[in-house]
Amino acid sequence: MPFIQTEFPGLLVYEPVVFADSRGYFFESFNDRLFRAEGFHTQWVQDNQSSSAYGVIRGLHYQLPPHAQAKVVRVLQGVILDVVVDIRRGSPTWGRVFSVELSAENNKQLLVPRGFAHGFSVLSEKAEVLYKCDGFYNRESEGGIIYNDPALKIDWRIPAGNEIVSDKDLQLPPLANCLNTFTFQS
Repeated sequence: MPFIQTEFPGLLVYEPVVFADSRGYFFESFNDRLFRAEGFHTQWVQDNQSSSAYGVIRGLHYQLPPHAQAKVVRVLQGVILDVVVDIRRGSPTWGRVFSVELSAENNKQLLVPRGFAHGFSVLSEKAEVLYKCDGFYNRESEGGIIYNDPALKIDWRIPAGNEIVSDKDLQLPPLANCLNTFTFQS
């Protein structure tokens, strides 16, 4: 099965089957029937793509209900450490961090349900990241958690002093003070 269950309810890693030969490779990055069979029922409405240099840390971001977004994240070029924090109150994994290395080489994708703060760090010289969203961006619904919240102890795998973080992301609160209306639904 191309899906890897994590200990976080609803959070999946997708490893597509890659068909490679002398011409290159082919794989299905998304197949609605396959994803639905795994319990990931959603309709994608927006694709986002970013390009970032080594040391960039983006996040940790989320959108509050009713504009919350589920995402499927993958890397088109380079390597990132993709990081999520479960912020669904009542979840058995609330406040815990999950990270996975996604790259153009390993073709892994992270399926992030609503109720997770999401971010990534760029581990290669450059990385291009594509993510599908099941909800449209809404500025008024933006939420976030500071990337270096000491309570989360996230190892972004970027040496101290080499982090590149936006001014906006540097203003985000710690998990304990973030605006959050998510609740866990089993």
